Order: sequence, then structure tokens, then C-alpha cells
Amino acid sequence: PPAPLGFTDVNLNSRNTYEVSRRRSAPEHLPHGGTAPAEPDPPPQEPAERARHRVGIAGAGSSFAEFFTRNFFTKRTKELKPAVQSAPGWKLFGKVPPRENLPKDSKIIQQEYEARTGRMYKPPPPSARRKNIEFEPLSTTALILEDRPANLPAKSVEEALRHRQEYDEMVAEAKKREIKEAHKRKKIMRERFKQEENIASAMVIWVNEILPNWEGMRATRRVRELWWQGLPPSVRGKVWSLAVGNELNITPELYEIFLSRAKERWKSFSETSTENDIEDAGASVADREASLELIKLDISRTFPSLYIFQKGGPYHDLLHSVLGAYTCYRPDVGYVQGMSFIAAVLILNLEEADAFIAFANLLNKPCQLAFFRVDHSMMLKYFAAFEVFFEENLPKLFLHFKSYSLTPDIYLIDWIFTLYSKSLPLDLACRVWDVFCRDGEEFLFRTGLGILRLYEDILLQMDFIHIAQFLTKLPEDITSEKLFSCIAAIQMQNSNKKWAQVFASLMKDNKEGDKNHSPAPKS
Repeated sequence: PPAPLGFTDVNLNSRNTYEVSRRRSAPEHLPHGGTAPAEPDPPPQEPAERARHRVGIAGAGSSFAEFFTRNFFTKRTKELKPAVQSAPGWKLFGKVPPRENLPKDSKIIQQEYEARTGRMYKPPPPSARRKNIEFEPLSTTALILEDRPANLPAKSVEEALRHRQEYDEMVAEAKKREIKEAHKRKKIMRERFKQEENIASAMVIWVNEILPNWEGMRATRRVRELWWQGLPPSVRGKVWSLAVGNELNITPELYEIFLSRAKERWKSFSETSTENDIEDAGASVADREASLELIKLDISRTFPSLYIFQKGGPYHDLLHSVLGAYTCYRPDVGYVQGMSFIAAVLILNLEEADAFIAFANLLNKPCQLAFFRVDHSMMLKYFAAFEVFFEENLPKLFLHFKSYSLTPDIYLIDWIFTLYSKSLPLDLACRVWDVFCRDGEEFLFRTGLGILRLYEDILLQMDFIHIAQFLTKLPEDITSEKLFSCIAAIQMQNSNKKWAQVFASLMKDNKEGDKNHSPAPKS
């Protein structure tokens, strides 16, 4: 009896279909030798109609899968016809339907456009077309001269002329901008060359004349004028060391002693030593651990754009050593945020031991000591003295700040703590340090007034929040010429009193006030 026909999964690929067909059509039992019997001679060809009829009623001996594979693909190849035009998109099964609206020829579109508008298009003369222009702006500006694609209406003569005029205006504007930038670059280069020549000539004077006779020449008018113009980088560290001095009598050997103590402390913390041993060193575990962690955190944020003080940088360990040694040298001060910037500037200009000596003596100055020890009464006196000269030099801006109750501590603390090394570009901050070493703490507050004078017009248009944000992060394009011209215009004199006299009078008034408010002695 004939076997029932089965359904074959048409999702199988051709190889699987062929395997199924071969297994079904192969004999169930082969001879012992393992070879298939010889195939009989093929029967004579039949007419096409009888063959199709015979296939349609095939019994169990024929394979449905073999018929499906053979006839399906041959019939498919016959039905496929080359497409006249490639239609957008595709379809997984079946034919892609032809486009309903075939693209029109550009000439037909042009004719329809002329019939609709009633205007005949005349192409612009060849002379009006774009040629090799001496200067062309970048980007896609010149595309305005190109013709539209063929499937869009062409430009009229008036439109083409207008586009030509607009393009010429853009080219002229771009030329002016380029020429202006070129002149600006040349001016900057000329100023840089001039500055380098001045530095070279000044370096000879400093090395051969001033430094050998430091004590006798440091206060002369000639030296002070050279000092104001900025110290040559090759002698900057030496002049800073001489100007700051060494009142604490620190030696390189003393630095090595405190550095070794700092290393022992780091080692003890890393090995989690007992709390009693660390408390015997003179400070609590929590304070010292916080100080060490703060140093590590602050070093990674010191001049991040230079990439020399961060972990793995050439000056990372050096900065860490100087700050660690100072915390051992002055445990009463410890480490305060902002110290890393001062130490980093010194390290860039001095050797390790000399940088530590200058760092310790600089932070021992009255102003720095008051700020780093957070002496509120002294800090308030400095702010009051600053406001006296603020009102004297910039009365309009002073009243504007007063109207918003904007006090100097909001912006001065960051400037004084880091000596402007964080707020100003590094080269400009070093020039501020030059004159600070010459004039002392007075120049720090004079520099602050110079910054306010430089941006006075902008600050007068701002409110409290924007003023605080602006002064916290100053513009990066500030130049030394502009800033020092504003600093020079600040007069540090009030009612014939200089900075030191004004500050001394404030100190005196404060002492008298303390006496008046002191309680009466008991009888």
C-alpha cells in the first residue's frame, strides 16, 4: 500500500533538504560489500505533459522533498525578470511593486516650471560662474554659487546674481577677519620677541650686577623698576629666596630630618600601628590621618592641566615630601587647603630643600600665618583694611558690592590662600609673586583691587551670584600688561596713610575696643 505523503519544513536550507531526499530515496539495505547496486539505464524521455502528470500522482517511491527542491528553484529562476528600474526599498517575499510615480526628466520639470511661472530661464554667462578665486572661506559657503539639482527648478538670473553678491560679501568679510587675525598673531609674536629680548638683557644685569651686590642694590630705584617688569625665569627662584629670607634658620639637614619623620609617619599609618604610639608623636590619629589624606587629595588637584604633580608625574613625590615635612615641622598649623599651590610654584623654581625653606618662611609671614591658622580676628582686620582702599579707589563698584552685601571674604580668601597661583594663569601668577616678594603683603591686596578695576564695567552689571562666580573663576585670557596697568593705577594711600599705617590703626582701635568691653575687676 502506498505510504502517506508527509510535509517537509520549507525553512530548511538546500543542504538539509537534499539530505532528507537522499535518505528517503536510498535503499533500506545495501549489499554486504557496502556499495550501492548499479543504476539501471534511464528510461526513454517522456513527453512534458505525461511527465508532469506522472509527477503529480507520484507514489511512495518518489521523494516529495526532491520534487520540491528541483521544481521550486527552477520555476523561481524562470519567473525572475531583470527590473527596468531599481525601486527604493526591498521586500522579503514576493516582487517589489513598481513605482506609481516615476521620476520626471529634468527637462520636463523645467518646462512645467516655465509654463507655470511664465518666465523663461536663461543660464548665467560663463564669466559669472565661479572661477579660481584667490581666497575662499572654508565650510560650505561656496555652495551658494552652485546650480540646483536637476529635479528642482533652476535659479533665475536675479537669484543667481543675488547669490553671487552674497558670496562676494561673505568672502570679503572672511578676508577681513583673516587679515585681522594675522595682524593680531604678528603683534603677539612681536611682543613675545620683545619680551624675550628684555628678559635676556635683564638676566645679564641681575646675574652680573644685582645678585652679587644684593644687600646694597635691592632697594635702589633701578632694581625696583626691573623688579616690577618681572624677574627672568633663570634668576626668579634665587631672588625669591633672598627676598623671603630665612628668619627660621632652616637648613637642608633640618629638612631631611622632618622628611624622614614624615616618611615614618606614612609608614606607620600604612602598617596600621597602635593608636598610643601615634598619639605620643603629638597629635591624634584622626587629625593626622585627615591631614595625610587631604595632602593626597590636594596634590591631585594642583595644576591639573600641567600633569606633572598628579600621580605618576615627575613632581608628585617631591610635592608630597615638601608638604609632609611641613606638617611635621609645624604641627600647630598642619596642612591647609591651598598650601599645595604655593609649594608647587616654589618647586617649579627652586630645588627641593630650598623650596621647603622658602615655603616655611613664607607661611610664617603675619598675613599668611593669620589665614592658614584661621585667625578670624586678624582676617577681619585685613578685610577691613582692604575695604578702606577699595572705597578709595573704586567707589562706584564698592557701593555696588555693598548693595548686595558682598563682603571681601567671598573672593579674597581663595586669592590670599593660594597667592593667586590658582586664580591666575601660572606665568602671570609668577609675576605677581615677583612684586609680592618685593613689596610684601600690601601687594596681595593691591593685586585684588587691580583685578576688580580691570573688570569693573562687567561687575557693575552683575548681581550677587554672578559676581561671586566670576571672581571665583577669573577669565583665562587675562594678560599681564592689562592687569599690571590696572594695578599701577591703584593708589595704596588713604588720607595720607599707607597700608601699614591703616592696618596698624585698625589693630589699635581693636585693642582699645577690647579694653572698653572687658569686664570690670572685682573688688
